[in-house]
Amino acid sequence: MSTTAPAASTLPQAPWKQLFSKHLGEMKPPQFVLGTLDKATEGSPVEYVPRVRYCIFRGFWAELPENKHNDAERNPELYHSDCPTFTTDVRMEKVGQIFKTSAGHAESDDQVQGSGGGGPVEAVWWVEGETQTQWRVAGKAYVVADDIEGSEESSGVRTVKSEVGKRMRALKEGGENEWSWQRELTGFFGNQSPAIKGSFKNPPPGQPVTAPFDKECLQLGSKADDLHDEVARKNFRLVVIVPDVVEQTDLSDPEKARRFRYTRNGETARHNAGWRTEELWP
Repeated sequence: MSTTAPAASTLPQAPWKQLFSKHLGEMKPPQFVLGTLDKATEGSPVEYVPRVRYCIFRGFWAELPENKHNDAERNPELYHSDCPTFTTDVRMEKVGQIFKTSAGHAESDDQVQGSGGGGPVEAVWWVEGETQTQWRVAGKAYVVADDIEGSEESSGVRTVKSEVGKRMRALKEGGENEWSWQRELTGFFGNQSPAIKGSFKNPPPGQPVTAPFDKECLQLGSKADDLHDEVARKNFRLVVIVPDVVEQTDLSDPEKARRFRYTRNGETARHNAGWRTEELWP
């Protein structure tokens, strides 16, 4: 694997992933609500306040979805993971929240520009139709940026490769040097539509329309086709959620609702892919 190989696991996939993936395939689009924590304003009686927004599931890390419109070079299929991903703009508030609530406690915007993070998040999917199931995924979020591979590794890069790498399951032995973190990131960028890629060149999100912005930014509605568009790639980020707890609430049978909780149990619990499963009262 390019630069640094992950401590890849040979455990089987998480016990909840197959059904979760099936349900996500029923959603058009597979949108979810992402919750993060933000510092409360000065004088508040609490230290943190919740922030939520809708995001789109972009696939599992190391399992880049097929896309005939994406010309990016793909990694060989050497790993799978149980880590959902979504894309965002580094200028969005959620990126700072992921960094500033992590163990590293980033304190300035300069400290959130590269790879890193690890702040707590919770994601919720509601699958409609006959499935009638809610999925809640709680864990830590890690941001992957273009510095993920380079001549020097920051502490943030090392954190991402360590924590995400632990959850990458090796599908076969050998070939690690053929797999690249940067190639995977570019693949996820390439899977975005030209309009979405172009949105990373828009003026800074959340700023007043009268505020000045960098000349390199374009007006709303711009598009980008180049996989290596300098401005778009500067702002593009892939966020990987590393789950610790997953809950499934099945309401498909109105007379018998069922609820399951899957709790991460560590790499040593090989009997169930490192997860403990409990059925709870709904």
